[in-house]
Amino acid sequence: MAVAVSGGVDSVALLYWLVHIGADIVCLHVNHGLRIAADTEAEYVKKLCDELNVPCHIFNWVGDKPQTGLEDAARIARYKMMTDFCHENGIGIIVTAHQADDQIETFLMNLGRGSGVYGLAAMRGETEVNGIKIVRPLLNVFRRELQEYCDENSIKYFSDEMNYDPHYTRVKIRQNRHLMQSELGISDERILLAIQNLGRVREAVESLITKLIADVMHKDYAKFSESFLFDLAPDIRLKFLGDVIQRVGGNRYQPRLNSLIGALDKLKTDCKFTLGHCTLRRFNNQILIVPEGTSTSFRKRHEKTKKYFKSKTKA
Repeated sequence: MAVAVSGGVDSVALLYWLVHIGADIVCLHVNHGLRIAADTEAEYVKKLCDELNVPCHIFNWVGDKPQTGLEDAARIARYKMMTDFCHENGIGIIVTAHQADDQIETFLMNLGRGSGVYGLAAMRGETEVNGIKIVRPLLNVFRRELQEYCDENSIKYFSDEMNYDPHYTRVKIRQNRHLMQSELGISDERILLAIQNLGRVREAVESLITKLIADVMHKDYAKFSESFLFDLAPDIRLKFLGDVIQRVGGNRYQPRLNSLIGALDKLKTDCKFTLGHCTLRRFNNQILIVPEGTSTSFRKRHEKTKKYFKSKTKA
């Protein structure tokens, strides 16, 4: 496995724990070059890995940095470099140090955005990025516990000053989250329980939608009847359409909720429009979703589908 280590308390504790249990690991550290201490942190992570006899690879995020959306851009770049390394070296898993405080902050950020079940269920224990499995074993462990572990064992770690910058929404939540306990009696443990309950709902919905998508996908496009879509429950319908568009368009994310609601409204009658690098067309009672720029002829798609399934039958 690979383990992502920034040099902060969470990831350093994770590194020590994996070494302690005898895991076969390689350390990956990304130097984003965004802070004065970035080079020092990279040097420390390398030194720490040398002491623990863990192979360590340092990646540098070079080039122009965006003026807006810097955090998201850094995250995408970080995962791209790490997953590329894993593909090149036959590694299938990256372990990350996201912990319970991160999980609660994600829940509250998404609550503020008015997210549904998927956003409020927060981070998954396991997911996939660029074909590599991402595992988060610390989602029920609080940062204070990791800090106690490091302090009691004289393990050094860095503190990221960005974690205290109130310009970031996550930091504002972190600095004021205690009010939920002191003023409202809502404990961190209760929030985690709600997240876990929502996660089970998310898994049930995903299982159903996976089966639905399997019924409508024809290699690189989707085709289904108007009744197939609109007979679904409203929330399932939205998620189903978003997943199909994401899959056909090859997108990292689904279209925004408002865009999906607008798309469903258009699909109530004959129409043709684009969304999420896809062309959506309804003709009579049939709906077709294809990659943008390709034919939306129902006749051509029908013949292509027949040939596809005929070849599968022969195989």
